[in-house]
Amino acid sequence: MRARIWAIAVGIGLAGAVLIGVIAASTAGNTVPETKAGLGQGQVTGYDISSVHYALNTSDPSKVDSVGFTLDAAPVSGATVSVKLSAASTTWYACTFNGTAVTCPTTNPPATVDQVQDLVVVAAQ
Repeated sequence: MRARIWAIAVGIGLAGAVLIGVIAASTAGNTVPETKAGLGQGQVTGYDISSVHYALNTSDPSKVDSVGFTLDAAPVSGATVSVKLSAASTTWYACTFNGTAVTCPTTNPPATVDQVQDLVVVAAQ
C-alpha cells in the first residue's frame, strides 16, 4: 500500500513540475521589435576646393577674420565642415555653408596671418 501511495505522490509531483515548467516557459517570452540589418558598400570621395579667400581684419590686418572657399558639390543638410590653418594646429574652426560656398570664422580664438601655414579642411556628411 505504501508503494502505491508513494507512486501516486511521485506521479503528482512530476505532473506538477511539468505544469510549472510549461507555465514558466510560456511567460518567459520576450517581445522584440522588427529591426533591419544589412551590409553594403559605396565609394567615398573627397571634395575639390577652389577660390580660397582669407578675409583680414580691417583694423588689424595681421589677424584673419575668416576663410572662405568653394566646394565642387554642395554638402547635404547637417554635414560638418571644419578647417584649421596649420596641419600642426589643434584649433579647428567650424564652418557654415550655403550651397557650395563655405565660410569659416576664425576669430575664436583669433587667428593671425603668421599662423596660416596650411589649410586643412574636413567635410563629412
